[in-house]
Parts: sequence; C-alpha cells; structure tokens
Amino acid sequence: MVLYLGLDGGGTGCRAAICDHMGQLLGQGQGGPANINSDPHGASVSILAAATGAMVQAGATPADLVAVLGVAGGGLTGPAAALRHSLPFAQTLVVNDAVTAARGALGNEDGILVAIGTGSVLAVQRAGELRQYGGRGFLMGDEGSGAVLGRTLLAQAMRADDGFAHDSPLLAALRDEFGGHDGIIAFGTKATPADFAGLAPRLVESHDPAALHILDQAVAQMSDAIRVLQQGQGLPVVCLGGLGPFYAARLAQDWDVQPAKGSAVDGALAMARDLRGTV
Repeated sequence: MVLYLGLDGGGTGCRAAICDHMGQLLGQGQGGPANINSDPHGASVSILAAATGAMVQAGATPADLVAVLGVAGGGLTGPAAALRHSLPFAQTLVVNDAVTAARGALGNEDGILVAIGTGSVLAVQRAGELRQYGGRGFLMGDEGSGAVLGRTLLAQAMRADDGFAHDSPLLAALRDEFGGHDGIIAFGTKATPADFAGLAPRLVESHDPAALHILDQAVAQMSDAIRVLQQGQGLPVVCLGGLGPFYAARLAQDWDVQPAKGSAVDGALAMARDLRGTV
C-alpha cells in the first residue's frame, strides 16, 4: 500500500495529512514549531508528532508513505539532508515551506506567493518553475513578518522613551508592561521569533499612530518586493500565513490579490503524489 504524506511546518506549528492515490484524505495530525535550521531537534519532534497523528488516523506505517515536508529552513541543504536521513518514510523530500505553500496556493498557474506569519517568504511561479525569495530567518530577513514587527515595536518603544521617535499610548503601555528598558531587553535576550510574533496582533488591531507607522512601512516594503518580482507582468498575488489577511487587504490597493486555491498541506500532498518513483 502506497500512501502520501504532506506536511507544512513553520514557526508556530506543524500540520500533516495523509491521502491515497486518488487524493482522498485519510488522516491528519498536528505538532509544534518546526524550523529545522534554528531548532533541528525540536523541529524533528514536532514533525514526527504531526506525522504520527496522521498515521494513527489513516492506519498507516512509515514504510507506506511517500512524504513531502515543507518546513521553515527546508531550503538549506545541510539541515534538509539531515532531516531527510533521520525520517523513517519510504521516500522523503524536504523543501522550504514556501515551496509547498506556493504549490497549494497557485496550483500549476503563474503567480506570486506572499507567505507571512512568524516569518516571511515570497515565491514566484512562472511556466511551472518556482523560485523562492527571502525567507532567510529572523536575524537575516523575514521582512514584514510577525517576529520582525514585534521586535520593531519594542525597539520603537525604547527609541520613543529616549526621544528619538514620537511616543504614543501603545508604546508607553508596552514600556509599562515590560518594566521599562531593562524588561524589554531581558525579554529580547531570551525571546524566540514566535515570542516576538506574539506582539504582532497588538499592531494590526491598533489605531495607535506608532502602530500605523510601523505597519505602513512594512506594507510598503512588501509592495516594493512584489513590484520587483512582477517584472511588469501583473501576476496575481496570493497572501498566506497568520498575517496573510492583513497584507492581502492592504496590498489589494496595488496588486491583483486572489484567494489561495489550496493550503500548504494541499501543496505538499500534490507534490508527494508527483514524487512517487522519482526519489
């Protein structure tokens, strides 16, 4: 019996599903965060938890499965190879989560994917070829992401208190909540990207002038990136992730924003069904 496992893993959690050769869904599972670059051990635990939940529902064993895993950090050769060799499935392909998200969101059609949650990544699909942009992690990129927005918000709270930026009720409230500069710095020293991203809702749900300024800058940066990737073509844009609805609403002022055709797990399952016999 050959079955297909598709998994989507990012900074906030994993989702896995198993289907048969006709695409009929047989089982689903969930796990914790899965960034195979920043936390390979934790990611492996999360991936196996999600896959095991799906296998239990489907009545499947690892030897039954052709698996495609779209995970944060999956575009890095070393971590991807290490994960692939550690997993018990009959066949395994590890890719960046933007690849599976783009396949699910765009199907086989041309378009641009903007995936923004804890992290961020873009992808362009043209004539069946997919290329990823960004997605280089919290320290080196992930522009517009929840983690970067949260970090920017806290940094701005301290800058405003120093007189280097306009203060606002939200920034003052954050300083009080965290116990001033020392508390913010202590939080930032130990915080994970997901911890910073936990502050993003404070921005998108606020009419505070500092919040609006931070969001305006993030949207402008993302729109500029899309403009470069368009190459003058006017491709449709699909926004996914926890912050996807916010960016979709704002970017629709400039671009042809369309709903996703399917989820990242759908994309991983489609790739798994294409994969059989090729790895």
